[in-house]
Amino acid sequence: MNIDPTSSKYVIKASIRANGVVNKSDVVGAVFGQTEGLLGDELDLRDLQKSGRMGRVEVEIKSDKGKSTGEIIISSSMDQVETSVFAAALETVERVGPCKATVKVTSLDDSRATKREVIIERARSLLLSLIKDSRSAGSNITDTVRQVLQTEEIVRFKGKLPAGPNVESSDAVIVVEGRGDVLNLLKHGIKNSVAVEGTNIPKEVVDLSKERTVTAFVDGDRGGEMIIQELLQVAEIDFISRAPDNTEVEYLTHKQIMKSLRDKVTAELFMEQNKWARPGSSSKAPAKKTRRGSKAKAAPASKKNDKAEETVESTESAEPAAATAASPHFLEQLNQLDGSKNARLLMGEELADEVLIVGLPEVLESHKNNGVDTLIMDGVITPHLVELAPKAGIKTIVAKGKAVLPREPIGLSLFTAEDLA
Repeated sequence: MNIDPTSSKYVIKASIRANGVVNKSDVVGAVFGQTEGLLGDELDLRDLQKSGRMGRVEVEIKSDKGKSTGEIIISSSMDQVETSVFAAALETVERVGPCKATVKVTSLDDSRATKREVIIERARSLLLSLIKDSRSAGSNITDTVRQVLQTEEIVRFKGKLPAGPNVESSDAVIVVEGRGDVLNLLKHGIKNSVAVEGTNIPKEVVDLSKERTVTAFVDGDRGGEMIIQELLQVAEIDFISRAPDNTEVEYLTHKQIMKSLRDKVTAELFMEQNKWARPGSSSKAPAKKTRRGSKAKAAPASKKNDKAEETVESTESAEPAAATAASPHFLEQLNQLDGSKNARLLMGEELADEVLIVGLPEVLESHKNNGVDTLIMDGVITPHLVELAPKAGIKTIVAKGKAVLPREPIGLSLFTAEDLA
């Protein structure tokens, strides 16, 4: 049975039982024959069908053990009253062919509810399609305008290398690998980058590194490592920053770019971490950089040697001095904290407070130099902790270990369990 409820206003459903074997045509004939003339000419089923006010009489019937049961469905476009009257007239059918039959109206449904559901579902799909198209169109417009802007902003440094428009005027320059990296940095508002375009470092970048503060920002792969090695050999690189492992600068998000540049390390620390030797380390140290072509006044060789000796002596003497500054009491306190994940704040050797490490930053921010000068913790010294400690008056930090720090802190002594052993 194939009834389309959207083609009418109401649907009449009735059940039929017959004491004998009957078929579909018998039931349809009985409906027409026994309702004819019953309701007058205005509600004659044949005339109603011709005018389109009633639909076809759809019947499903099946027989079993000499009995027949089934369902009659008729769609109607008349009003509620006329439809109800005709539905009631169906129940007057008493025979189907030679068999006695009983017809009972089971439901009178408003098919417009189904129409509304169809309309809602279709409207929903149309709206979603419209929103999707609008968003993609807006996004495409934005991306197109942004790409045009980036293309217009990118310049040729010295007429050769792809670069941001601020490379000529900026004191700090970011050296990247290729044009795509420059474009991505421009997209996120960084306009002082220049591309080397390969491992063969151009002379323009070498000369630039002697005058400006240079940060090498490379991919987190083997190629990026090779670029760094080449730069360290031929240029004067101050800082090194790398994209996350197995990712390229060209595809980094704004947050990833900012984090990578914020976590940059000095060239010396990077080489120490990777156990690289400074190229040409056996020769004289390079002269100090001059900014924007100004010449640095060279010190006499004898004075340089004296200063170098003083530096070596001060470094050598600083190590035993630092070791001496670490009280044996610190090691005892550190051992007491083992496994607790707590931190202790001391005034001299007197315990001032003990807190959880997770809440330590808030505690340091609230202390504001109130006499506490030592921090002992069952954890690791981090760059963030090194920044907060001096503000709270901390002069000494003792911990289980120490993370890699971008630079050695000034006026702050750091000790690990290994240093005190």
